[in-house]
This record gives sequence, C-alpha cells and structure tokens, in this order.
Amino acid sequence: MKPTAKIRGILLAAGSSSRFGANKLLHPMPAGAASAGAPMAVASARNLAAALPNPIAVVRPGVPELESALREAGCEVVVCPNADEGMGTSLACAVEAARDAYGWVVALADMPFLRPDTISAVAHWIADGAVIAAPVHNGSRGHPVGLTEWVREELLALRGDEGARRILQRHAGSMQLIPVNDPGTLRDIDTLQDLDS
Repeated sequence: MKPTAKIRGILLAAGSSSRFGANKLLHPMPAGAASAGAPMAVASARNLAAALPNPIAVVRPGVPELESALREAGCEVVVCPNADEGMGTSLACAVEAARDAYGWVVALADMPFLRPDTISAVAHWIADGAVIAAPVHNGSRGHPVGLTEWVREELLALRGDEGARRILQRHAGSMQLIPVNDPGTLRDIDTLQDLDS
C-alpha cells in the first residue's frame, strides 16, 4: 500500500447539537473512556490525528471554545461561514481548505469511540487507489468514509444537510468495504444517554 501522507483527515464539528440540548461537542467524555474528561470533539480529534496528523476540523462561527480545543488537539481549524446550511456545506468547506490532497478521510466529531487503526485502514485503502472506502462492523457500514481526489469536484459542489450520501450512492460500485472489529464506527452520540451507554 502507498503511504498516506497526501491523505487529509477531516473532522466535521459544525453541527448544532439540537438533540443533545447543549453543545455536545464540548461535553466531557465519561470516566473510563480513553479521553475521560476531555470534550467529545477533542476525543474524536485525537483519534483522527493519531492516524492522520494535522487533520482539518470544520466548525461553525461563534464557538471559540471549540476552535481553541480543536487547535490544542492538533487540528487545523476552518470556520465554515455557512455551516447552518448543513453537513454537505461544511464538508465542501473542509475539502476546499485541503483541495490539494490526494484524498480525505471524513470523521464525525460526535463519534469519539472510533479507533485510530480503523481510520488508518480507511486512509490506506484510499492511498492505494480506492475511490471510496468505509469500514464495516458486524455487517453494518460505518464511519469514517474515505474519498479520493476523483470525487473532489462532487465534494466541492455539496450544499445543504445531506453530506456525501449521494456521492456514496453514485459510486457504490467503487466502494471498498473494510471489515473491522470496531463498534466505534457505528456509535454516534446524539443524546447524553448515548454517551453514557
């Protein structure tokens, strides 16, 4: 496999946390977690940075505490002025900031239990020529998703809240599915109960 030096990690951290009741990305990780006490987004950023140094974290305007925490966790922070439009707009903003990359591994800031070795596996498949790569745990496709420069223009054209779903559907036949033993690929945190379970 080719080295992953030209693959950039992207951490999507621009959501509104509407179901959590507060900014969930700043909520501390529970005792017993690998990053216990650290904000959820920082735990996610550390996992991403462990696999792909200097990832890009895209945030919404007006959350300086989150920006600062993500910088301290090793991220290049990009403020997306139109983040309220949704995940697609935020992803396009991040890809624009790293448009010279060979590919991107897109992780979500509300998935702090994702293991770095899973992220590395996705990055290696993209570096080795896969158009799209994603992990599979117990038969279910999870995160992060890796995408190559071949879909750069499609990523840059994203708007709204759909994220990359249509791109993944359009290129489903080119998607490399990677079996992993990592329940963190499927565990996103939408409520406080999700974090504590």
